[in-house]
Amino acid sequence: MEQIKLEIKQEKGRIDKVLSELLKDHSRSQVQQWLKDRNVTVNGEVTRSNYKVKEHDEIQITIPEPEVLDVLPENIPLDIVYEDDDVLVVNKPQGMVVHPSAGHSSGTLVNALLYHIKDLSSINGVIRPGIVHRIDKDTSGLLMVAKNDKAHIALAEQLKDKTSLRKYIALVHGEISHDKGEINAPIGRSKNDRKMQAVIEGGKPAVTHFEVLERFDDFTLVQLQLETGRTHQIRVHMKYIGFPVAGDPLYGPRKTLKGNGQFLHAEMLGFKHPTTGQMMTFEAPLPELFEKTLDDLRNND
Repeated sequence: MEQIKLEIKQEKGRIDKVLSELLKDHSRSQVQQWLKDRNVTVNGEVTRSNYKVKEHDEIQITIPEPEVLDVLPENIPLDIVYEDDDVLVVNKPQGMVVHPSAGHSSGTLVNALLYHIKDLSSINGVIRPGIVHRIDKDTSGLLMVAKNDKAHIALAEQLKDKTSLRKYIALVHGEISHDKGEINAPIGRSKNDRKMQAVIEGGKPAVTHFEVLERFDDFTLVQLQLETGRTHQIRVHMKYIGFPVAGDPLYGPRKTLKGNGQFLHAEMLGFKHPTTGQMMTFEAPLPELFEKTLDDLRNND
């Protein structure tokens, strides 16, 4: 068990923000977890994340021992697009859950990563080692994975600052008449169904840009770029404007194209390398079923 002692000199503001700025190797979410677990004291008293630090405050942080990993490695093939000492880019197949959760204790991307990769960042705990961001089970495509905590913090910061690049390809119901558009509508948990997200007043800001790539009878192929990363963002936004993603079991119509879930693919991922600062961009081709569906639509037209 490690202990860190600090004395406030000129810093001002909430303790979680101040500590994350002072402790460069630890993220703000990690600091907030220490506060939640009552592992931070100020002048000998346990404190909360909204405490405003004062000059000469003495802060002590008790960092607990890492939890023993109880998620089992599994020899599941991975399509690794890029790998170095800091980051990994993987092309996730449709149907694979990113990390273990209720009802999905095995067969996830994390189970596969633990088998293939020696080191993964610990910031998101034992259930989500290395996972910086997620895509839905039935969405295919590119994900970045952090192999150490320093890389994880740098990549997460880029997502927060909207400097990373994330482009998707989706096949949607209906024929979109305009070539480009922006959807700026807040997203939160649906009041009618707790399993779903929805555009609601008071939701978190969410912005999606789209461009039409191809039109078919009753369907449109679009490229989408995320400015924010809310849960189910593309699926919710496309439903909101009246063009739900084809095959989407939650947000789309029942009568749709045959497939294994929504026709949504994370085709492009870009970020600055956490160590070199070099901008890196990766692309993943559409899955075979997605391509075949497009060919069928073209032939029908």
